[in-house]
Amino acid sequence: MDNLFSGDGQVAELMDMAMGMVVAYAPKVVLAIVTLVIGLWLINRFTGALHNKLTEKDPTLGKFLGGLVSVILKILLFISVASMVGIATTSFVAIMGAAGLAVGLALQGSLANFAGGVLILIFKPFKVGDVIEAQGYLGTVDEIQILYTVVNTFDNLRVVIPNGNLSNSSLINMTAYDIRRCDMSFGIGYHDDIDKAKAICQRLVDEHEQIRKDPEPLVVVGGLGDHSVNLIVRGWTANGDVWPVYWDMQEKVKKAFDAEGITIPFPQRDVHVHNNE
Repeated sequence: MDNLFSGDGQVAELMDMAMGMVVAYAPKVVLAIVTLVIGLWLINRFTGALHNKLTEKDPTLGKFLGGLVSVILKILLFISVASMVGIATTSFVAIMGAAGLAVGLALQGSLANFAGGVLILIFKPFKVGDVIEAQGYLGTVDEIQILYTVVNTFDNLRVVIPNGNLSNSSLINMTAYDIRRCDMSFGIGYHDDIDKAKAICQRLVDEHEQIRKDPEPLVVVGGLGDHSVNLIVRGWTANGDVWPVYWDMQEKVKKAFDAEGITIPFPQRDVHVHNNE
């Protein structure tokens, strides 16, 4: 009987302890849950507004910073909620720091790409829609992601370039400015009239609707080659018209030279056969 009463006393004592813990921790747990729910709602509202605001100026920047800010705020919220419940956040932060160090060492390349993506978004050497030449590829920037930049080449290939490489090496942004210079070279024979050939090129440049008058076009003798006198023709045009102007001028100059009797020489070799008899 004594053992029975003793067991009942232990059960009662455990019940009292459980009730005490419920009374002590229930308000904290409820407050932590309420804080978590409200905090997540506020974070989603804030990051959504931030994303919409930044997207108006730069869609890539809005998506990137919106996601980054959301992750950071949620981590801080979870740490705060854990401290409200009574969990020791000091050891928790230390564990997270150690885990972050281990992950960082394992993902050095990805972290370099992440840092490169941040630098690209901050300094903006290029943006979505620009035509760039980098890492041996020429194409239009389709996406700037956190770790990689996607470039679509002109022969319809999709190239994924790590941001770390883009931020640490040279690249050419071909659409950074509204106008570009179109450089062309035309060879004429040594026996042809240089002034006449220059006048033909100058006339074609002046008549071309897509070649600007300011800056002034240039037609000069660029060099004396092995087989030809090389004329350099340079004209400024809208960025998107560079190649159409180049191809159009090649055809027009050839037809004009043919009509005016100006020859376009090509490499040739004379073979002399000697009869020893």
